Amino acid sequence: MTKPTLTALAQSLPASVPFVGPEAQERQMGRPFAARLGANESAFGPSPKAITAMQKAAGEAWMYGDPESHDLRQALAAHHNVTPDNIMVGEGIDALLGLLVRLYVDAGDAVVTSAGAYPTFNYHVAGFGGALHTVPYEDDHEDPNALITKATEVSAKLIYIANPDNPMGSWHSAAIMQDMIDRLPAGCMLVLDEAYIDLAPDGTAPKINPNAPNVIRMRTFSKAHGMAGARVGYAIGSAEVTSGFHKVRNHFGMCRISQAGALAALQDTGWLAHVQSQVAKARQRIGDIAENNGLTPLPSATNFVTIDCGRGGDFARAVLAALVAEGIFVRMPFVAPQDRCIRVSCGTPAQLDAFEAALPRALTQVHEKLG
Repeated sequence: MTKPTLTALAQSLPASVPFVGPEAQERQMGRPFAARLGANESAFGPSPKAITAMQKAAGEAWMYGDPESHDLRQALAAHHNVTPDNIMVGEGIDALLGLLVRLYVDAGDAVVTSAGAYPTFNYHVAGFGGALHTVPYEDDHEDPNALITKATEVSAKLIYIANPDNPMGSWHSAAIMQDMIDRLPAGCMLVLDEAYIDLAPDGTAPKINPNAPNVIRMRTFSKAHGMAGARVGYAIGSAEVTSGFHKVRNHFGMCRISQAGALAALQDTGWLAHVQSQVAKARQRIGDIAENNGLTPLPSATNFVTIDCGRGGDFARAVLAALVAEGIFVRMPFVAPQDRCIRVSCGTPAQLDAFEAALPRALTQVHEKLG
């Protein structure tokens, strides 16, 4: 018996994922983590109103979700002072990035990003045969000037930048980002990932221009709204750009439960303010824990703190491994020199108590092993 063969592109790709989930690590260890502080989820949970809305919608789960996400798109459009045609809802930013690459990147087309930036975007570029070009970070920030220069050099179709940034937690002002937008080369679209924008200082997000054909902005309910498991993201762009998603998207990908929860979460501004306050407190505490152990917390505009371990990548990887062995799930940047750091998500007081207890033990083990 025979079967069709994979395409040449598919055969060339590794059978891997950008991130190994904490559940996989727990199965490997044979026990659960004491503190889940690696995936930048909101440990403070969704709005109680969103939970109620999702519970109600669960009874209607026998029906497909609205393929147009009509009510949610209407609410998001009003929230951002744009039209519903400027909004596209999808199964998290990750899914929308994949669709965007599919729409604009043919095999061999150039795409530009920062070395060590969010790897899921790179995963999609590789999956559609794009040619990925990277530039280094500058002082632990993505470098808008270098990204523009490289995109001009290689005639890039897309530039990806996250503001605030993952994995470093750094950010640029709205003025810097607007200057980057104004200098985009012809034929190039800026993919502006704003997953953490609800947690950033005022003046971080440039003004939304719904008619700009060369900028698409990505937002999510996974971070400040605490709905990572519901998979709700959305894109803001010109009507011409967002309409392109209809050519390739999974029209029934958004379930009723997720749509109902996101709509209720958007309307609960009080809960968002509560989470923002809790994140600010957690960032401060993570920074204090790092400094008390001789490490350096980096400034953060996200719901995590990146901690400089003060030595190279091998040392930081050893610290991460020791923390995992202690039952603390954290992650770290992949690419030097940012891989001198570990990244710790903002958690509840109990989760941070566990991290505070485990970190000195982990550092002692690593110093004994590596000197």
